[in-house]
Amino acid sequence: MIWKLVHFSALLLGALTSPTPSSAPNNTDKGPCLIDNSGHTADCLGKQLESVPWRQFPSTLEEIDLSYNKLQAIHADDFLHLPQLHILKLQFNNISYIDNDAFKNNRLLEHLNIFNNSLQEIPATALIPLVNLKELYMSNNLYKHATLADSFSKFVKLQVLSMGGPLVMGLKKADFQPLRNTRLQGFAIKCSSNLSYYEPGSLEPIQTNQMGFDMAIDQLPNALLHMLRDLANKTFGVIQFRNLFEFTYYTGEEDIFQGLQDVTADQVIFHRGKFNENLLRMALMNLQIAPIKRLRLQYIDFARSATFVDSGAGSSITDLALDNLDLWYISNPDVLRFDWRFTWLNKIKKLSIQYVYFNSVPCDSWIEMVGVQLLDVSNNRLENEYIFNQRCQYKGAMPNLHTFNMNNNDLTSLKDVSSLTREFQQLQVLDVSNNKLGSAKNSRDCVWQKNINRFIAHHNQFESEALRCLPTTVHYLDLSYCELDQLDMTYFEKATSLKELLLSGNKIKFIPSKWKSPSMQSLALDGNSFGLISKESFQDMPQLSRLRAGNNPYHCTCELHAFVEDTVSKGKVNLTDWPWNFRCYHPEAFLNTFISKYLPSRVACDIRLVIIISVATTAAVILILMMICYIFDLPWYTKATYQIIRAKYRAHKEKLAGEVGTFTYHAFISYSHSDADWVRDQLLPCLENNRNPYRLCIHERDFMPGRWIIDNIIDNIENSRKVIFVLSRHFVNSEWCNYELYFAQQRAMGKTFSDVILVVKEPIDPSSLPSKYCKLKKMLSTKTYLEWPQQVNQQAFFWSQLKSVLGKPTMTREGAHSIKSRTSSVGAISVIAPPVEDRPEIAAPNADKEEEPNIEIIKEDNDEQLNQRQIPLAAF
Repeated sequence: MIWKLVHFSALLLGALTSPTPSSAPNNTDKGPCLIDNSGHTADCLGKQLESVPWRQFPSTLEEIDLSYNKLQAIHADDFLHLPQLHILKLQFNNISYIDNDAFKNNRLLEHLNIFNNSLQEIPATALIPLVNLKELYMSNNLYKHATLADSFSKFVKLQVLSMGGPLVMGLKKADFQPLRNTRLQGFAIKCSSNLSYYEPGSLEPIQTNQMGFDMAIDQLPNALLHMLRDLANKTFGVIQFRNLFEFTYYTGEEDIFQGLQDVTADQVIFHRGKFNENLLRMALMNLQIAPIKRLRLQYIDFARSATFVDSGAGSSITDLALDNLDLWYISNPDVLRFDWRFTWLNKIKKLSIQYVYFNSVPCDSWIEMVGVQLLDVSNNRLENEYIFNQRCQYKGAMPNLHTFNMNNNDLTSLKDVSSLTREFQQLQVLDVSNNKLGSAKNSRDCVWQKNINRFIAHHNQFESEALRCLPTTVHYLDLSYCELDQLDMTYFEKATSLKELLLSGNKIKFIPSKWKSPSMQSLALDGNSFGLISKESFQDMPQLSRLRAGNNPYHCTCELHAFVEDTVSKGKVNLTDWPWNFRCYHPEAFLNTFISKYLPSRVACDIRLVIIISVATTAAVILILMMICYIFDLPWYTKATYQIIRAKYRAHKEKLAGEVGTFTYHAFISYSHSDADWVRDQLLPCLENNRNPYRLCIHERDFMPGRWIIDNIIDNIENSRKVIFVLSRHFVNSEWCNYELYFAQQRAMGKTFSDVILVVKEPIDPSSLPSKYCKLKKMLSTKTYLEWPQQVNQQAFFWSQLKSVLGKPTMTREGAHSIKSRTSSVGAISVIAPPVEDRPEIAAPNADKEEEPNIEIIKEDNDEQLNQRQIPLAAF
């Protein structure tokens, strides 16, 4: 508000430039000016031009800004081809000449600004064609008089006129007669700082809503009397006096403001100039009577009057009833204690004291301001102990105050602010922004007036604990830019009436998951430091309808996506800064990506779907593994490997006990029971009944009594140099043969498969073998094997080949005869492992029962088995 009215004052004098064109400039045009793409505006501001670049201007131009250049003259052809021109700005040049035909083809021109040039005469003839002119700024030129030509009477649409200059020494009665039938919105006249004459009636023809005077009456104070009489019986919106006394303080005794009581105006402004106590008293005494409701003193050089004597009889100003009193930018804070009293303030409704830089408030001032409803003491130097004085009596003070503005001061204690305002019974709005409030130390034991419903405290330095010192009755709370890093939910649980909360520009790192605020309707959280936000954060705010939460370092996650989807789709809460202020900060791959374009897959975000897929996938994997185990007999291999490890372990224990040796047998014979006759009748006699016999191991004869079958198989294979497999259809169907084949292959791993000798007793098709014999299939396909010939004459060669493969029959272990003697008798009772058709399916017992060996004594006819235990057959 303060700047708005200051700008209005300057505008009446034509001192401000209008905004530059807002259209996008076209930089491709050749020339110094920027022409917008539509061809309607030309920006030539500050281009150091000495002449108008009219050749660059398209005929469609409607607005040209040639201000702040070095133009000296306006010629007839400068704007001749611009019939659509509406706005022309020529202020702040050095124009001393305007051709009489300069504007003859610009009849649509509405705004002309030739302020602050070097014109010595008002260009009346050049202005004649401008019948549509609405705003004319031509003050601050080198005119020596302010007389308007009769042609100005034809400007029936004219609304704003500023004229005059520093060389206009005075005003004559005939100067403004052409305007007597023109109703203006704004009129401003500038005269010399040394006004020499003023003819009564000079301003009488002027009819305007806003009147501005820029003239110093230091040498002619009585001129003010005549000016005020000329304004009598008229109604104005604003009357402004600028530099009324520019060089000296008024010391006369005559009341030069006495005509003010007959002036009807909404507001009177005294801008700049020197005011002493006597002059201000004259103005205020007349304002007590005048129908004027608003007064502003701004940029005033105030001084005490040397001749003033305080008689103690009280102030002469006791009945100044104003709606607004503004005291802005006054050099001396003593202006507040005018007449050494504060009684002149007791009937003011809205009091604004800004940039006066006072730092204390006397106790009697609070008592005198009984009529003040709005008190604005912002932009001063108020401190805690000076604005709140514990020696002052505040009870009953400021009985009508409802708005108190203390922003931009040096306040540090919320407790002192609460102590000051607790007695202001009608206080509803409190503004303490731009101070130094918020420390926990100075924010304890606060007691507030219960009527406060609007608390403004942005741009302070709050700690979270200090929130507990805020009034809990507020409907509106502004804590923007207060360096808050977290929220104290204790306060918000008590502030049940809070409807609008502003927390923009803080350092809040997280939003509480369950924030209870039943009345909250609008919430601003933009510009903080939290990266996560969820629906749960606001589920206890049933009335929330507006949320501003952009410009935060968001982590683009499924939770954030769910919040946005739910908020935007339902439309219950309006994200006021969506989507442009919502960007991803994490992860790095999505840096600066608009959250509206972050679209994760449903699988990535729906936990239920993830669980379903995981369970289904796990079940499928388990099923596949079970199928693989079934097809390739993996359990069989596992158990067999376990048996090998156990046997190796037992062998290791025996080795430690001293039972160490080399090979016991030249070969271990693996065969099916159905092939036992061929082994006993053909194979054994041929290899054992020689001059150099081979030592062979067969299960019927050579297995150690009392040992586990598996252990016997493994140990005897380990103690044999070679392993001979007698292959037939019966071998393939034998479970124990499968074990022996598997253990032999395990023995050969890491060594060589030359220790394994395959004897095909009868033709076998490798492709017809079961899948568990995949290794046997491979050996039959890649390894040379011996095939038993059915013709007798070929059998001798077979035995020669077999002996060649077995090598020379040398003994490798002492004491083998004793073993053989115990088991050589065929037909006697032996400890053997029976064939698969009759052999018991015996597995090793549990590890915890290993100390109880299960000795199997079996008759040769194998008609009864003891302690049967199943060892499953698996694929090899």
